[in-house]
Amino acid sequence: MQQGMVVNLDTTIALSSAKISLEMNLPMADCIMLATAQSYDATLWTQGSHFRGIQGVQYTEKRS
Repeated sequence: MQQGMVVNLDTTIALSSAKISLEMNLPMADCIMLATAQSYDATLWTQGSHFRGIQGVQYTEKRS
């Protein structure tokens, strides 16, 4: 966690998030995370199953 960085939600990321939300029918908060990762050429690591199969996302199933 200490290797991360805090970034601003700027206009470019906000508009990209809205576009992703419309195209993929994902919740806006998730789209903000995805758009931010994409804008920094980063991998989004998640256990959210609705991200499965999306380029740039590393999905890992939750353990029971």
